[in-house]
Amino acid sequence: MREALAEAHAAASRGEVPVGAVILGPDGALLSRAGNDRERTSDPTAHAEILALRQAAATLSSWRLTGCTLVVTLEPCTMCAGAAVQSRVARIVYGAADEKAGAAGSLWDVIRDRRLNHRPEVIHGILARESSAALKEFFATRRIR
Repeated sequence: MREALAEAHAAASRGEVPVGAVILGPDGALLSRAGNDRERTSDPTAHAEILALRQAAATLSSWRLTGCTLVVTLEPCTMCAGAAVQSRVARIVYGAADEKAGAAGSLWDVIRDRRLNHRPEVIHGILARESSAALKEFFATRRIR
């Protein structure tokens, strides 16, 4: 999670919402890392999770990330949760819950929907305070007073 937090801080320094993600292989090796990149790329899908999943798939030369772990600082949204399920990751580890858009149990629970053919394990609350603090600090500087 500390690697994902480093990516979140790097994203914030570029003016992006501070969300970072890493993918770990079945052996725990770091396969990919990414931070949000929507503003720079003008790409609505450039969430940290999507970028990290794409990089890991390229590293492994396979869209199937069987046995891999997605570690992300913020609970995945519906798009990212769906992509994680489609990539067949074994588990998703996240820091801060997202009560407004979270799809791993807070607002929706896409990841554990019994109708899907793959349901990754979900571990939440890892370094949640640090993950949440990065987001609060980022948005506090952008609020109109």
